[in-house]
Formats: sequence, structure tokens, C-alpha cells
Amino acid sequence: MQKFQEAKKKKKLLEFVRDKIRIKHYSLATERSYLGWIKQYILFHNKKHPILMGKKEIEEFLTYLATDKKVSPATQNQAFNAILFLYEQVMGISLKDENIQALRAKERKHIPVVLTREEVQNIIAQLSGVYQLIVSLMYGCGLRQKEVLNIRVKDIDFGFDKVYIWDSKSLKDRTLPLPQKLKTRLLAQVDIVKQIHTQDLKEGYGSVYLPHAIERKFPNAHKELKWQYLFPMSKISTDPRSGKKRRHHILEKTLGRNIKQAVERGGLNKRVSSHTFRHSFATHLLQSGTDLRTIQELLGHKSVETTMIYTHVVKEMNKAEVKSPLDF
Repeated sequence: MQKFQEAKKKKKLLEFVRDKIRIKHYSLATERSYLGWIKQYILFHNKKHPILMGKKEIEEFLTYLATDKKVSPATQNQAFNAILFLYEQVMGISLKDENIQALRAKERKHIPVVLTREEVQNIIAQLSGVYQLIVSLMYGCGLRQKEVLNIRVKDIDFGFDKVYIWDSKSLKDRTLPLPQKLKTRLLAQVDIVKQIHTQDLKEGYGSVYLPHAIERKFPNAHKELKWQYLFPMSKISTDPRSGKKRRHHILEKTLGRNIKQAVERGGLNKRVSSHTFRHSFATHLLQSGTDLRTIQELLGHKSVETTMIYTHVVKEMNKAEVKSPLDF
């Protein structure tokens, strides 16, 4: 508490929160999310300082999100985690024994949108170049958008035909079979990255972002080819945190835009996102007879209950075999 009181005299609260987030090496997305929710929490209570608020004010804000803003349970939890970080990590105030009880946002169970094999191939055919390769790999391995974009050159093992996924959403590393149909194209992509990296080094660049622990352990790794992103941006960009000029991976919004355009060109009327290919991967494996536990491991789910949603998807699909009385 005393440490916080001294520090807050020197800088604004949100600046202190940002510093703490960066010390803990949270992602940039988490940083922006937490700062946004903390700001909303303070504004909701008419700019009252959080140190003068507690259980009652937190419950009021979370209830407001559920009743007035009608946010999803995941969004409400995200807001609560941000506030929890503010009190416990920044201000040193424990909320462990406060038993915060806010009106919870209603959780809705959605059956994921799944594409047929023909629809997947249709969308892939509408793409070209590196975006076609990325989407093919997402579907072929059941990868999340962040996972495929964060793949480094070293993460593709062409000798053992494996794709390595590190630090996934579930915090569980895993290996996946390398789709043989993509092997030649992925080898060519590595050559492209090598050419880009060689040119970057000549021009005084060639550095890539590395997690703090790796950067500290291997101080020269950031300029090695094996650590470069497999799907790099076309241009050098400035790291918003460090201010360093680096070549980052293709942006999520850029990939999303290309997928959306491909869906439109293909004439599909389904709501398709990058995650749809992951859903389709799991569903098609289940339809082909792959057991649920294997699919769970391939997807990197912590619990098999999460994977079981795809049994419901297949069950819904099988309902198509039931004829409507109108067709009797």
C-alpha cells in the first residue's frame, strides 16, 4: 500500500497499471483490454479513485455490464480480471475474502458454425499466396488464428513432419501432424522468409520480437532465421512497446479481412471467421471416426468437455437424415 501511495504521486494510475502489466510480460492485447476496463470502471463511478472504492462498487459495475450493457459472460469475466489485477497487483489490496457477488451475465450455449469439406475447399480456392497457405494450415491442423500467425520457422519440423505449437491459449504445448499436401509449399515459404530476413539484415534490421525469458536466455536469437515468423508482414513496423523497428507477423485483422473477402467471392452465406476452420477440422475428424480424446489433444483443450461440443454438432448434422412430415 505504501509503495503504491509513493508511486502514484509521480505518475497517473493508468501509467502505473501499464508498467505493472509490462513487468509481468502480458500480451499487448491484454494490456489494452485491462487498461480499457479499468478506465471504464473509474468513469462509471464518476472518476472516483479505486483506492476509495471496494466490493460494493465492483459489484455495481459488473452488474451494470450484465444488465445494461448485456455483455457476454466472457466479457464480464474479463472486466472483473482487469479490476482484480488493479487491486491486487497494482494497489496491493487483496479481494480474496471479499466474496464479490455481482449479477452474472447469462451464458448462452452456441453450436459453432461448421463448413462442409466442399465449402472449405471453395474458400481456400478463393484465396491466393500466403493467405491461402495460412488458411490451409489452420484447417489442416485445427489451429487458432493466433497460433498459426505466431508460428516461427523453427516450429515446422520437416524431418518428422510435425508442427509445434508453444504457449497456446490453454498454456499447453502440443505437436500436430504436418499436412503432407502443404509440405512443399511450407518449404518454399521458409525460403521466402530466408530471403526477406537476409535483406533485412543487410538494411540494418532483421530483429524479431521474442518473449522476455527467451530474449534474456538467448540474447542473439532475435536476429536468427529460425526465430523469424513463418508468415511475416510485408513491411517493417515499429513495436508499440519498445519502439524498435521489426518485422512482425501478418496482423489478425489483415487475415480476417482476406477470409471475409474469400467467403464473399465464394458465394457462401454462412458466418465464417478464422475460428470456423478450427471447428470444421474437429467436426470432420469426428465424422471420419477419430476418437474424442485424440481430437482433444490435437486442439489443445484442457478438458474433454470442451471438445464434446463437436459431438453435438455432428448430432445436429445427423438430424438432416430425419425427414420433415412435409416431405412424406
